[in-house]
Amino acid sequence: MNSVCDIQERFRTVIYEFPKLITTSTKLLKATTPLSIPIYITTQSRAKLGNTISELTPYLDASTNPNVRADLDKTLFSMITPDLKALLPTEKPLDAIIIGLETHVCVTQTTLDLLSLGHRVYIVADGVSSVNPEERSVALERLRDAGATITTSESLLFEVLGDAGHEGFREVSRLVKETGGETKEALKAFCGGSKI
Repeated sequence: MNSVCDIQERFRTVIYEFPKLITTSTKLLKATTPLSIPIYITTQSRAKLGNTISELTPYLDASTNPNVRADLDKTLFSMITPDLKALLPTEKPLDAIIIGLETHVCVTQTTLDLLSLGHRVYIVADGVSSVNPEERSVALERLRDAGATITTSESLLFEVLGDAGHEGFREVSRLVKETGGETKEALKAFCGGSKI
């Protein structure tokens, strides 16, 4: 499952490297179709903080994207509200991919909740951010210690593919090539000098 955590309009001007977060998020959302990855979206107090940003909405419309399983507003910091939890498959542990905001608040609490439910959590280092970059690095270290896997968007996509014989390989490979420059810039900004 791909969890899109609170990437909202109100955060656009205050989040560290917000445009780079958007390019990574867009790439991952484009890849959900050939990889058949379900998408769960939340917003934090939508009436106050705005909708999910417009750049992502073409990939998050449940009427045109069958992979969208939920688009919920919340007041809890964690995405794992009772409503969202009720929508999650229960037959086996999930592989949850998290992108969004803010790393040290909503992303952290979502990750801890998913881990406590026995799920595997992959946090995309070039797909999460906070107002203060220092909060981001501390949160990623904490979440790694708690059992989450910290990875990058490109590494994750090829891990999901697993095999060049996968039916989605060409489309995902093309997407990775097309976004190579943007990915490089996002990695420099988010992972360049940190020890995550």
